[in-house]
Amino acid sequence: MAIFEGAGVALVTPFTESGEVNYEKLEALLEEQIAGGTDAIIACGTTGESATMSHEEHLDVIRFTCKVVNKRIPVIAGTGSNCTREAIHLSKEAEKAGADGLLLVTPYYNKATQNGLIAHYTAIAESVSIPCLLYHVPTRTGLTMKPETIVKLCREVPNIVGVKEASGNFSAIAEIMHLANGCVDLYSGNDDQIVPLLAMGGKGVISVLSNVAPRQTHEICENFFKGDIEKSRQMQLDALPLINALFCEVNPIPVKAALNLMGKEAGPLRLPLTEMEPQNQERLKKAMQEYGIL
Repeated sequence: MAIFEGAGVALVTPFTESGEVNYEKLEALLEEQIAGGTDAIIACGTTGESATMSHEEHLDVIRFTCKVVNKRIPVIAGTGSNCTREAIHLSKEAEKAGADGLLLVTPYYNKATQNGLIAHYTAIAESVSIPCLLYHVPTRTGLTMKPETIVKLCREVPNIVGVKEASGNFSAIAEIMHLANGCVDLYSGNDDQIVPLLAMGGKGVISVLSNVAPRQTHEICENFFKGDIEKSRQMQLDALPLINALFCEVNPIPVKAALNLMGKEAGPLRLPLTEMEPQNQERLKKAMQEYGIL
């Protein structure tokens, strides 16, 4: 059984003006997401600015998220690293905190061979008992995980259950599903490709869009699963101008700006991320207004 089906939100981490984690606003965002129909919370991923958190901050956010959500919907903790020992430590602590699953990005900068990826992921998965999702995002990590590697890990390691696919390479994604024969839970990592990946047998999306439009993103998936493909497709197409605006600068710069425009007080970004360029903020504002969320 999949960790979740539908739209899981890759949640931002709100900060105070002095740069600390704003737990009051984090709780408010979590409650709004649950009320908005989000199917899962993904904490401390790319959108959550985990790259600029200390290890203790990272784990505190996961612990807080698990406590607030309290099993109402699944919580998936981002615990990947380019250091296997660090990923194992974070993963064990996330399991202790009550996370329902883990999201494990491929090693970055030092990279790895395909054999190295198999060894890395196997070691992490064997250190915990909760299900693990691989996270394939070569534009961020500089590392491509081959379809054969993904399928081998899902087939041979019992608690590696699927992949968040953000490569945008539909030929490779199709090959994963061809080879998998049902052993890979596929999630879109790109909001502009939800419906195409669902059509390939995907379980849902891990979404940036859900931060600002949780109900709509959930319904893109829900309508598809209910068999109303036309409505799902139209909702996907209608969201494209907003999705494009949310990625016109490096994620999560635009989505934090969008939340602040909505009065959600997500706060500033941590360097090296900087505030959105004025012309891009105007583009974002216009797209939000046209989509009906501002």
